[in-house]
Amino acid sequence: MEFIDAYVIPGAILFAQMLSILLPLLIAIAYLTFFERKVIGAIQLRKGPSLVGPFGLFQPFADVLKLMSKETIIPSGANKIIFILAPIITFILSLVSWAVIPFDEGIVLANINVGVLYLLAISSLNVYGVIISGWASNSKYAFLGALRSTAQMISYEISIGLVIISVLLCVGSMNLTEIVEAQKTVWFIIPMLPMFLIFFISALAETNRAPFDLPEGESELVAGYFVEYSSIGFAFFFIGEYANMILMSAMTSILFLGGWLPPLNIFPFKWIPNLLWFVIKVSLVLFVFLWVRATFPRYRYDQLMRLGWKVFLPLSMLWVVITASIKIMFFD
Repeated sequence: MEFIDAYVIPGAILFAQMLSILLPLLIAIAYLTFFERKVIGAIQLRKGPSLVGPFGLFQPFADVLKLMSKETIIPSGANKIIFILAPIITFILSLVSWAVIPFDEGIVLANINVGVLYLLAISSLNVYGVIISGWASNSKYAFLGALRSTAQMISYEISIGLVIISVLLCVGSMNLTEIVEAQKTVWFIIPMLPMFLIFFISALAETNRAPFDLPEGESELVAGYFVEYSSIGFAFFFIGEYANMILMSAMTSILFLGGWLPPLNIFPFKWIPNLLWFVIKVSLVLFVFLWVRATFPRYRYDQLMRLGWKVFLPLSMLWVVITASIKIMFFD
């Protein structure tokens, strides 16, 4: 009996910890769609969702019920098994990344020393869900959208990786908690403002958000790689995209905005809980995601690739060299 308890009790605790992250995340994804429509509505001088529940607050749940009640349609020429697996892969990968995200000091599911490497590995796997869905659909438009998205994600992952390397050179660790604690004196957004801008713009491209939503171009691809999906399959892709938006906002907060650390150690700020500071920073970055969507027109694909390869890549490589040189000359 003691042998069974040695495995069951830690497993139950781990499961409870996982639920404490996943349930708030799924609720946050639901209400992010609500606030996106509210923010864009306000920018365009209209109401946005306002009919379902008080102030339209039940709109996300109505959307979920509508999606769940739709018929799942699998194209006759599709590879059925892979077609079903693709959105599941995307959905699962969008959730497992949160295992290493620290919400506060000591509040993290897995405080591993290679947290940054883990996130880069998971983000590189996201390409598989996209390319599999485009190929398995047996549709030229879905396949073109998948190729676009894959090329886009791979191109901007390089810039994101080089920006993260610059941060790691300053900290000397790949542990995300230690990256936050290294910003107690000054947040990295101040000395590394150009890298912050490159990281944020690359995050827009990595998550296929406007103005880089080329894989979903309505005028030529009619929703891109998930054009053939409906019901729960479409919902999984939808959840995956918004979960990745929140993840990239959390990464921006951890790498450049001090994570859960308050801006100044003065009376009005230090009494606010650290977890609340983290939520505020992630929410502010998410607001900029939505603001950008309502403001900027879509890039052409050649402009998107030129920006990634001819502007961001040289700049981020140069910054890595400068950061390493300064560290060697003055701090080693």
